[in-house]
Amino acid sequence: MASVTQAASRSSNPLSWLLWPLLYGSGLLGAHEALTSSHPVLWFNVVYVSLALVIGMLERWMPHERQWLEADGETATNLAHTLLTKGLVQLAVVTVTSATMLTATAVDPANRGLPQLWPEHWPLAAQVVLALAIAELGLYAAHRIAHEWPAFWRFHALHHSVTRLWVVNTGRFHIVDTCFKAALGQLPLYLLGAPLPVFLWISAVTAITGLLTHCNVVMRTGPLDYVFSTPALHRWHHSRIPAEGNRNYGENFVLWDQLFGTYFNPPRRPPADIGIDGAIAKGFLPQLAQPFSAAGARALMDPASR
Repeated sequence: MASVTQAASRSSNPLSWLLWPLLYGSGLLGAHEALTSSHPVLWFNVVYVSLALVIGMLERWMPHERQWLEADGETATNLAHTLLTKGLVQLAVVTVTSATMLTATAVDPANRGLPQLWPEHWPLAAQVVLALAIAELGLYAAHRIAHEWPAFWRFHALHHSVTRLWVVNTGRFHIVDTCFKAALGQLPLYLLGAPLPVFLWISAVTAITGLLTHCNVVMRTGPLDYVFSTPALHRWHHSRIPAEGNRNYGENFVLWDQLFGTYFNPPRRPPADIGIDGAIAKGFLPQLAQPFSAAGARALMDPASR
């Protein structure tokens, strides 16, 4: 009863209503300053790390779940996944996209030799909003496939193997899972002729949203839950119960969840006991290798897990 009372007290803190828009807005403002600088990738990483540190301090001050503050022995592994898989794949996507666009533009000023379908005459902000809606459909599809198709779940299970949500395991993804989502989310934009700044903004918004959806901080988001992918919605997504966990696939927004009937936000507290019923390997390299072996896949694909 005491823990319930403490949780209610923390959630009634007026700051809990302000934190999500304040952190999200600060992240976007920092992204704008970084992406308009002479070294956008470098300065965005500074913004990203700074936001992560602020969230980490808030997790200690006003945690959503106090039991998620307890060490799980996975911190070093989570950081390795963030830096060496999620981070490097995102950097590679930006680098390859940039090089391809620059090379093709030099040869063909009519924009990569593709039909010019993208509204480049629109203000950049409007282009980014349009791009987010398009990219979100691909990200939604990739995420839903990863849950509903066993061949893809074996890679996505790594992300759901966490037993607590906090800022450090935001980037805990298998490299195959990350590449699949990047392909479905960004390839349509490339084919439509979206310019490089739009790709950079998509990556920035997704990174900022990811930090917030995984944070272990008391945040009350109310009607924002109907539009954005918020911590409240993502905590349901990590439920062990398939009817609850196979929901809220949106990366940044829940537009496609609303349209396709996978939106889930009941009026009760999300579960604190999260994870998978399958067995995950210990350590960074074993976790990367596990889905490729028959024994490893069987361990992950325990029938009770999904």
